[in-house]
Amino acid sequence: GPSLGADSIMAGLISFAIAFVLVLIYMAFFYRTAGMFANIALPFNVLLLMGVLVSTGAVLTLPGIAGIVLTMGMAVDANVIIYERIKEELRGGKGLALAIKDGFSNAYSAIIDGQLTTIITGIVLFVFGNGPVQGFATTLVIGILTSVFCAIFITRMLIEKVVEKKGTLSFSRSWSENWLANVKFDFIAKRKSAYILSGALVVLSIISLATIGLNTGVDFTGGRTYVVRFDQNVSAEDVRVALDKVLVSDDAAKSSIEVKQYGGENQMRIITQYKYDDTSEETTAEVDALIYNALKSFYTYNITLEQFTSTQEDANGIISSEKIGPAIAKDMVFNAFYAVLFSLIAIGLYITIRFKRWQWATGATAALAHNVFIVIGIFSMLYHIMPFNLEVNQAFIAAILTIIGYSINDTVVIFDRIREFIALYPKREIKDNINNAICSTLSRTMNTSGTTLVTLLAIFILGGENLRGFVFALLLGIIIGTYSSVFVATPIAYDILRRSDKKVK
Repeated sequence: GPSLGADSIMAGLISFAIAFVLVLIYMAFFYRTAGMFANIALPFNVLLLMGVLVSTGAVLTLPGIAGIVLTMGMAVDANVIIYERIKEELRGGKGLALAIKDGFSNAYSAIIDGQLTTIITGIVLFVFGNGPVQGFATTLVIGILTSVFCAIFITRMLIEKVVEKKGTLSFSRSWSENWLANVKFDFIAKRKSAYILSGALVVLSIISLATIGLNTGVDFTGGRTYVVRFDQNVSAEDVRVALDKVLVSDDAAKSSIEVKQYGGENQMRIITQYKYDDTSEETTAEVDALIYNALKSFYTYNITLEQFTSTQEDANGIISSEKIGPAIAKDMVFNAFYAVLFSLIAIGLYITIRFKRWQWATGATAALAHNVFIVIGIFSMLYHIMPFNLEVNQAFIAAILTIIGYSINDTVVIFDRIREFIALYPKREIKDNINNAICSTLSRTMNTSGTTLVTLLAIFILGGENLRGFVFALLLGIIIGTYSSVFVATPIAYDILRRSDKKVK
């Protein structure tokens, strides 16, 4: 049966529309007229993305739709980088036309490096992922390409036409003109405190994973998943007790049952590993009948087996079901592991080649591993507490790889500015160049994080139960990734550089 009900699809579409509007408001609110031009380019971006998906015959899955929405949040990143560079040129005393020209030119390096690392993640995800994860990777990669095109060509064309015609254009409001422009903060001096905080989170994650473990879904264990709708509110515990009486196996691991409220109080998600190693139609029909016999008393009317197993979206009974065999689950585990491992290796190699020193790649990949491990640890600590499902499945792996792509994007933008400052001020201590580079990119970091968080919060609150765990992982990743780009990746690279090069202070 369908894995998405009509209610879930409608909730997702509403959240996507609201997220889209919030991004438009954010850009117009912060960058004034220039922000409106970015908003004009954004619908073009979505149209281009949809056009490519249609022309390639791509199948739109739930993670794929989420990839489109995340692309919207990240699409303005290129515009933010460009606008912040233009504002810097204007503060330096350049005329408007020259500031626009130099702003675009100086932003290209950071845009290309940042987006290429995310594309690498998307390609690895597509190669090693399965089904829905590949759909997510497809929309993510295509969305990055279309967003960069729209930022560089469409936005620039609109800006230059207006400046040529009117001779003026505003890139900020009075309160946002110098927002975070004059920050002077010694980030490197605070690295030890950051190491202690990160170390504590990693240790807590290790303890939680060793003692509590993860709520692995049937994607990784094998089994059957059902979403069952009742005609009245029911208790998850009562449903679980009823199922425990019929789904009994000699092997306790093969009869484990998990029941959670899924949406309203009249809808439950049931996960069982009863006879998970037998995916034949006969066994599936047997399990369906056992569940029916256990749950028919929860209905106020005499529901038949045929009605219960019809998988009709607008009816009671089983509204969706899924079965994963143990062999497929084993392949998914290996593919997920390889996807994360190879994405880290590929990104590390790219940064080493691009920045010509392995120390930068080490700092970046260490921070990425830090981000991934802490998000997984938090899922371990909270899955039995949170009121929504925190299952480790294919969508969670897609979220982890998106976190890798997002946080490396932020890190590369900072590294790119450090490289620029080192070339401009070769006689300065590298510590000063690093601190100045981080300070000069703070506005971009906060604005990109802001637009992405606004988008994800709208989906998290309004997107329905299907997306909530997935988006929660992304929210954690954006927050942790933004922190680690400044306080983990760069300090680690600095410490390694200092030890490997006696001239570095």
